[in-house]
Amino acid sequence: MSPLLEVGDLSVAYGAIEAVRDVTFSVDEGQIVSLIGANGAGKTTTLRTVSGLLRPRAGTVRFDGRDISGLPAHSILNLGIAHCPEGRRTFGRMTVEENLLLGAYTRDDEPGIQSDIRRVYELFPVLGQRKNQKAGLFSGGEQQMLAIGRAMMSRPRLLMLDEPSMGLSPIMTNLIFQTISELQSQGTTILLVEQNALAALALSDHGYVIDLGATTLDGPGKELLADERVRSAYLGED
Repeated sequence: MSPLLEVGDLSVAYGAIEAVRDVTFSVDEGQIVSLIGANGAGKTTTLRTVSGLLRPRAGTVRFDGRDISGLPAHSILNLGIAHCPEGRRTFGRMTVEENLLLGAYTRDDEPGIQSDIRRVYELFPVLGQRKNQKAGLFSGGEQQMLAIGRAMMSRPRLLMLDEPSMGLSPIMTNLIFQTISELQSQGTTILLVEQNALAALALSDHGYVIDLGATTLDGPGKELLADERVRSAYLGED
């Protein structure tokens, strides 16, 4: 069986600056796959290219066997890829429920939309309790819950999460990672970019190390956790 997502020899540039030069990885259906690496390694650029926000200079992005490298972002969303961006990007002047409805803007099945809103509230009870409050009043962790819930409203086959634990307390970080595991158990495939390499690899079926815009190492998450090169470079161990 072919992977759900295949990225091959990806190259992406911002003008004359090459941000990604040789990234290759794959994600099988039902997996959690992590991309780890230092700041500026090209991880966020890679996700933005997969979701159609950037165009690759070279290489391919295939989803469910189809080349999606040149498709616009809304078409990629309709195929089943949702992108939860770095920094959460919730709409602060809108309520929780209005933010969630925006996540379903490509859908017209009202009963299904309402069912999925209830599912988000089951995952994150605080959102249901405060569904009529403005998102801008929420803490960083609560906004991250809302960003994940909004992404789930498109019913994605692949959910891409960019730095979901950034700026969060240890307690909130644990809650977010528990939710990621729960989403996988419910059938969602997840591609995770995360500075907390220890937590990400412990959760992941497979991981890839990206360094200076290229894939340099990969393996099962627990094997990468035990790799001395990874522990020294990304886990702060000598």
